[in-house]
Amino acid sequence: MPAAKILVVEDEGLTALDLQRKMEHWGYDVPTLAFSSKEAVTKAKELKPDLILMDIVLRGKGDGIDAAKEIKKHSDVPIIYLTANGDEKTRKRAQDTEPLGFIIKPFQENELYQKIEKALYLVREKKKM
Repeated sequence: MPAAKILVVEDEGLTALDLQRKMEHWGYDVPTLAFSSKEAVTKAKELKPDLILMDIVLRGKGDGIDAAKEIKKHSDVPIIYLTANGDEKTRKRAQDTEPLGFIIKPFQENELYQKIEKALYLVREKKKM
């Protein structure tokens, strides 16, 4: 079974590289990173990832929720938000994209791993049906 392909969308370069390193260590394929909403949409179309880890605050125009809404128009790829913005208003706005979860920064590595595994399990089960 090939490694799950994950797109990391994160505006902080060092954080994005750290996430990529951790996930590759866990056996996932993280072929590229995106730093803006526009870049996230473009790379999601190109890569067709199995999962997207999406920060909400991104570089440039638009945020992670805007990117997720645009991605969802073309793909049913699951999204987990990885953000420092866990306020109720942001969460309600993000719910329209039907995320598989929220991880609030700072987070524990095992929490991230467990959420990714759960999301990928749900995706595999959905494909079986």
